[in-house]
Parts: sequence; C-alpha cells; structure tokens
Amino acid sequence: MMTVGTQMQQAIAGIQSAAATMKTFALETDDKNAQKEFQQLAQTFENSLQVLQKRQKYIEQQEPQYKQQ
Repeated sequence: MMTVGTQMQQAIAGIQSAAATMKTFALETDDKNAQKEFQQLAQTFENSLQVLQKRQKYIEQQEPQYKQQ
C-alpha cells in the first residue's frame, strides 16, 4: 500500500512532466494561438505544483514517516 507521501510525490512528478510537455509543445508549434494555450497550461500546472508542494511539506511535518528518503 502506498503512503500519502508516496502518492503525493507521484502526483507532483506527473504534473512536473505535464508542465514540461506543454512547454515543449509551445516551442515546437508555429501556431501563435496554440503557443499561448500551451504556455497557459504550463503555468496552470506550475501553479498546481506550488499548492501540492506546500501540501507535501505540511504532510511531512505532520507525519514524519511520509517524508521521502
């Protein structure tokens, strides 16, 4: 069974990957509208990352066994 900390780390990694993919898409297209949309999606993911990373720190403070080694 995965711990909350492990699940949170996996969620963070997935969102980091998605943000990087959106940035790559933005760089690879010549369509200005698509570039803007991909950049906005990347920013949304990065905003979500900030929230999840704060939550992860809280979990680690409350439940030290969840801290990633």
